[in-house]
Amino acid sequence: MRVTISPSIARGSIMAPPSKSYGHRGLICAALADGVSTLHGIASSQDLLATMDCLRALGTGIEDQNGTVRVTGFDQNNMAHSVILPCRASGSTLRFLIPVALLYDKPISFTGVERLMDRPLSVYETICNTQSLLFKLRSERLDVRGPLSPGLFELPGNISSQFISGLLFALPLLKGDSLIQISTPIESRPYIEMTLAVLHDFGIKAAFEGGSISVPGNQRYMPQEFDVEGDWSNAAFFLALNALDGCVKVHGLTLDSLQGDRVCLQHFSALQDSCPTIDLSNCPDLGPISMALAALLHGAVFTGIRRLRLKESDRCAAMVEELARFGVKCEIYENKMTIHPAALKRPLQPLWSHGDHRIAMALSILATRVGADLDDAEAVAKSIPDFFEQLKMLGIEVQES
Repeated sequence: MRVTISPSIARGSIMAPPSKSYGHRGLICAALADGVSTLHGIASSQDLLATMDCLRALGTGIEDQNGTVRVTGFDQNNMAHSVILPCRASGSTLRFLIPVALLYDKPISFTGVERLMDRPLSVYETICNTQSLLFKLRSERLDVRGPLSPGLFELPGNISSQFISGLLFALPLLKGDSLIQISTPIESRPYIEMTLAVLHDFGIKAAFEGGSISVPGNQRYMPQEFDVEGDWSNAAFFLALNALDGCVKVHGLTLDSLQGDRVCLQHFSALQDSCPTIDLSNCPDLGPISMALAALLHGAVFTGIRRLRLKESDRCAAMVEELARFGVKCEIYENKMTIHPAALKRPLQPLWSHGDHRIAMALSILATRVGADLDDAEAVAKSIPDFFEQLKMLGIEVQES
């Protein structure tokens, strides 16, 4: 799908999309509970639909009625002998559910787009090799088989927090205690804190002890009624319109949220200054929209970008390529990226989303200043299926073809 965005100013107010991060965590905890849970505010994004598809394949009962989801925890005795979990393009779904699959002495396969299986999974591969468990990765398929054993899990802190969160879902159900020992400074700690908070909501005890996380075994998830708060990661795209002379209010956000991406307001404020330095190591999902604003405003130096290269696309390379179409010069180093200020011009050729929802949305926001065509715009469905409708409601001129 191609969209054409004309120069226009955003005015109005919207509700923040429900948090994908909380949605994934709530669904998985509810599926592991013995009983029925009700979750309010589950968005119909492609990522959350992937998690629901996988949980259904494991035998979870899921009824979705306009964002209110009734979840009946699965019983492994009713699980098929061989299970295939379709993750689509959702890295969260894949990394969160691998340890859950390893709870069982049954062959379980994960499928997804090729880019998904290219993303790092070596943390789990090492654990499986250490415990002599099946871990067979191919271009579009991963086969695993448990059962996982409790104990000491030593992980570096500069890996994706999704690996730690995945272990946190599974370890409480094992018959012995476990310790996740993190050997280097933790990146994306807010996401781990979020996982611990949702686990606590469902009756599970696990906590940081210095640089480690203690996880008692022999626990049970308790069914709950769970409300999903607004998503700072996705709201950031609409809030960014205020830096383009817009006046947009986003309702439904929790100011003291555990979501690390609430720092978007601080980043956007910093970008009003001349070429600030901004660390993205704890909030990589803010990278594309922050880079877009830096191009529009006064430039910036972004550090902690290493993990942006391992997302749905290489987000650093993608932004360099697309910003160049606006006449913006960028430089990439190993873990740093510099964006130089420039007088934006309307791209002569269509922009490309690189199949990445956050690239698509960031470029769309930038296009509201000078106009642009964007190809593969349907990538936004991964997180905000009605993104362009929301822009139209705010007065942005968008045509779809």
